Amino acid sequence: MTPELTVVMPCLNEAETLAICIKKAQAFFDREGVNGEVVIADNGSSDGSQQIANSLGARVVAVPLKGYGNALKGGITAAKGTYVIMGDADDSYDFNTLMPYLEKLREGYDLVMGNRFKGGIKKGAMPFLHKYLGNPVLSFIGRLFFKANIGDFHCGLRGFSKSAFKQMELKTSGMEFASEMIVKASLKNLKITEVPTVLSPDGRSRPPHLNTWPDGWRHLRFLLLYSPQWLFLIPSILFMGIGFVTSVVLVIQPITIGGVTFDVHTLLFSSGLFLIGFQLLLFYGLTKVYTVENGLLPKSKKYDHLFENITLERGLLLGSSFILLAIALSIYAYWSWQTINFGDITNSNTLRVVIPAVMLLLLGVQINLFSLFFSILGLKKQG
Repeated sequence: MTPELTVVMPCLNEAETLAICIKKAQAFFDREGVNGEVVIADNGSSDGSQQIANSLGARVVAVPLKGYGNALKGGITAAKGTYVIMGDADDSYDFNTLMPYLEKLREGYDLVMGNRFKGGIKKGAMPFLHKYLGNPVLSFIGRLFFKANIGDFHCGLRGFSKSAFKQMELKTSGMEFASEMIVKASLKNLKITEVPTVLSPDGRSRPPHLNTWPDGWRHLRFLLLYSPQWLFLIPSILFMGIGFVTSVVLVIQPITIGGVTFDVHTLLFSSGLFLIGFQLLLFYGLTKVYTVENGLLPKSKKYDHLFENITLERGLLLGSSFILLAIALSIYAYWSWQTINFGDITNSNTLRVVIPAVMLLLLGVQINLFSLFFSILGLKKQG
């Protein structure tokens, strides 16, 4: 018979704690009458972990590609169960208490997350920085970026249906696999819930595989790269707004605040800030196309509207208009310079023409180049 539940444990030299984890999972199957199997996703153990798993009746799946994410993907792909619950083989999670997960999966949830902050973190189970800085901050960013109502993004004990796992199309190979699962589930509008989970100190005598700062950065980097809106779009709107308003005011006249006068030198910086914001906006568009066309992010109606409203012809027309306006302003500035016999430009009013002219010229060139590259990226969609 096809098992209802597969418990997958990633394993890299877990001989000290592997047996007790397998026995707890099997005891759960027997007590609750669950048709289940235990799969050990071995990532190249050299301490006899494979023999321990085989002797206890678990199924060992060899995963040659190194990494937490690779090990789990290999084990989950090989799982035969309708549902999968994954958890570390270090005895920090109690595989004898999986019923809340299975009940939620039976109710129809696609992803069931454990929440260690609701279930309880025993003394010494989680480092201080992880408990009060890393996990809360990264979980907050995840909720903010992806609207996932999950309080603990990095709980290692979680359950999901095998069909949901296939829909997620997970790509990452390392510790950021944990974040990718929630992000992909949220982006694909899968049903997510969480249950309280107790975290205990692991039973190993060696240090854990997790590296606080490198792995924390990998999680943060992943969240940023998978949210071009927060990485590029929102900063671009902020920079362009400040740069545009300040530039318009300074083109009209200098402004004095608290005895300090802001003139054409500030105009130069505000124009640069606007261009930086515009560059971020272009990167947002290009990143959006790349990630969607390569299957990293799902398509949406907004994405389709990009190609309906942003065409090569419209882009070239807009960019060329800015370039022509820049040329006209440059000619006017040249004429003003000519009136003083090409002498030193000490009149700041001339620079109030020159700086916007340069900004419009750069803006026009950027729009034209973006339009060409945007069209190239969209060839696959248009075809």
